[in-house]
Amino acid sequence: MLKTILSISGKPGLYKLISQGRNMLIVESLTDKKRFPAYGNEKIISLGDIAMYTDTDDVPLKDVLAAMKKKENGAAVVMDLKKATADELRSYLEAVLPTFDRDRVYIADIKKLISWYNLLVSCGITDFEDAAEAEETTEEKTEE
Repeated sequence: MLKTILSISGKPGLYKLISQGRNMLIVESLTDKKRFPAYGNEKIISLGDIAMYTDTDDVPLKDVLAAMKKKENGAAVVMDLKKATADELRSYLEAVLPTFDRDRVYIADIKKLISWYNLLVSCGITDFEDAAEAEETTEEKTEE
């Protein structure tokens, strides 16, 4: 699911991939549902390709979002990101991902993570596993 959700550098919010055109993508804003073209010269990244730095390996964003969903019981994070202190943000991320790398994960990254999570939850996107992985998990359970 996260492979079709995009972040476009310089534009606020998240976008859903609708289709591909010649040298562009057609995207739809998750907040206001407006569609527009995103061109190749813009920095576009899929949420499925993002990972968080930890002390050992990088953890895929879907695992971090799933841990946030578990901590919040599927609800949005109740925290005022504009008034939250750096210590509050770090302690929240530590509760979700205890091994995050404190040197390479910046406060802006934590704010963006929480705002993305809240946006996804408000749009009803709470299935953070890839469809292929979900099928593999289901097949493994059936084999047992």
